[in-house]
Amino acid sequence: MDGPPGTARRAVRCAPAERQSLRFSARLENMPTALVTGGSSGIGYAFATELARRGYDLVLVARDPHRLGSAARAVRNKFGVQVHELSADLSDHNDIARVEQVFTDRPIDLLVNDAGFAAHDDLLSDDWSGQVRALDLMCLAVLVLSGAAAREMVKRGRGEIINISSMNSLIPADNYAAIKAWVNSYTEGLAARLDGTGVHANVTITAWVKTEFHAAAGLDRPRIPDWVWVPVKSVVRLALADVRRGKVRSVPTLRWRFAAWVLQHGPLALPRRVSHWVQSEHDNNRIGGPDEPRPEDV
Repeated sequence: MDGPPGTARRAVRCAPAERQSLRFSARLENMPTALVTGGSSGIGYAFATELARRGYDLVLVARDPHRLGSAARAVRNKFGVQVHELSADLSDHNDIARVEQVFTDRPIDLLVNDAGFAAHDDLLSDDWSGQVRALDLMCLAVLVLSGAAAREMVKRGRGEIINISSMNSLIPADNYAAIKAWVNSYTEGLAARLDGTGVHANVTITAWVKTEFHAAAGLDRPRIPDWVWVPVKSVVRLALADVRRGKVRSVPTLRWRFAAWVLQHGPLALPRRVSHWVQSEHDNNRIGGPDEPRPEDV
């Protein structure tokens, strides 16, 4: 079994009646535990299954209770680990507080922040409700949960945090790109703050990731060649290996690492040109972003 180093506690205040305490068995007290947001599908579910295979018990967080229940049962039945289901909409401040409370209820060894959706609203739109929801889900929730986990992990001198980002973060595009750029910067800042504590933070920058969701929904986009797609297991295993050894930033596969390097260190005009192309393709509904659609990861 690939156990962790870590564990966690703490919370953004919510009324006692709103708090959802987790009841863990005696077995769970002796097992490493991971909390995964967006854990019912896509990359989050892939993390859940890989961690269960390694012997972790799980707290899975997702918005849809039915999909969450199905995912939890599948993991329990296959791996025999304990899985706690926590239905929460992480774009809602009260639900963020409920999930944060988990870290005070018991130690969490590994946090994976994967919940998100592809928010490609026009920056000139006067309807900003979707943009605010995206900020709450993919910035505020990441900030609150990572901070809650980190504070308690530091007390124990061990623990791991993985935040999922996107290649979109490397180009100047829409609000989604800006949000993911924030995730990169925040996680790297958190990792620097945690240096020497025994707690590690990692941001994993994904490209087009092939998951069961895409196939089931018929979203294997024929315009995107096979070589562009990254197997979801590659994403998960690299992230887990890198955070364990203290690597702060991960980009799965050599081709995408090269692409990331070029976007960051090549001509300044290149990211803008890529951005113009991506936005024109979005406007024509020809392609999606590298890690969309992920509506059920919320």
